[in-house]
Amino acid sequence: MSPLDAKSPPAAKAAMREAAGLEARGLSAPPVLKGQDGEGSVQVHQDNSMKIEGAKVFAVYGKGGIGKSTTSSNLSAAFSKLGKRVLQIGCDPKHDSTFTLTGQLQPTVIDILKEVDFHAEELRPEDFMADGFNGVKCIEAGGPPAGTGCGGYVVGQTVKLLKQHHLLEDTDVVLFDVLGDVVCGGFAAPLQHADRAVIVTANDFDSIYAMNRIIAAVQAKSSNYKVRLAGCVANRSKDTDEVDRFCEKVGFKRIAHMPDYDAIRRSRLKKKTLFEMPDEEDIVMARKEYIRLAETLWNGTEAMTPTPLADRDIFELLGFD
Repeated sequence: MSPLDAKSPPAAKAAMREAAGLEARGLSAPPVLKGQDGEGSVQVHQDNSMKIEGAKVFAVYGKGGIGKSTTSSNLSAAFSKLGKRVLQIGCDPKHDSTFTLTGQLQPTVIDILKEVDFHAEELRPEDFMADGFNGVKCIEAGGPPAGTGCGGYVVGQTVKLLKQHHLLEDTDVVLFDVLGDVVCGGFAAPLQHADRAVIVTANDFDSIYAMNRIIAAVQAKSSNYKVRLAGCVANRSKDTDEVDRFCEKVGFKRIAHMPDYDAIRRSRLKKKTLFEMPDEEDIVMARKEYIRLAETLWNGTEAMTPTPLADRDIFELLGFD
């Protein structure tokens, strides 16, 4: 571990102290990089041995409460309907990403590791991975306790565990469902593994503002990692005019539209994906859109490089009168 640099920004010093603390407790602590993904940035670096190979990897981002977990679970179910072997990884302390795939909350990787004093060799796959709808493999990475730790460490430990148990070798699609807006390098850690990032948004200012920040985060990560933007999904929205106006301005693309169907809300209450619900008109239409989205992503999307807007510019484009 490198000593703290007196010229390092406070965030860098804090990150390095945290890594040192992990080492002191006997936990592996990956090196911290300063400024690698942009001026003043601090990011836990991905070890080359932790690369996910063989599977197509997608990371789903978006504003908190926008429906990322519902989108991710139905997208995983759609991939499985296409005959793909799917693994969904929830990256949120709330650990409800795979709730509709399995019908219940799953324990988190971090909590399970704590139970064995972080001796991963004592775990079996069934201890931290559950079978969901149509064979989708489900894992909840969890997160650090509130106000402490880093989500990047949690994601890293989860991928390490999957590699140790050779669970990525028979997988076609890995889907990371990531909490909220990108506000730090920890939340951005799944982008180190992903081929494509998908942004879930709605046709309103706050959701599009969050999308603009996520675009900037992916662009920063793309300088050091293979991740690129696939496009956005307009969710819970009757119209898409504001989303489309933003996309046209920055050079982005909407690749799916999911209206605000009450059937989607009801499916979550019933702890089911849309593919397990009765064949109502809205449900059938929503399933078709998720299948179309899964086909689009599987067949490959162009690597998009939109230019995020400055705060003043996005307010002028979409802000309040």
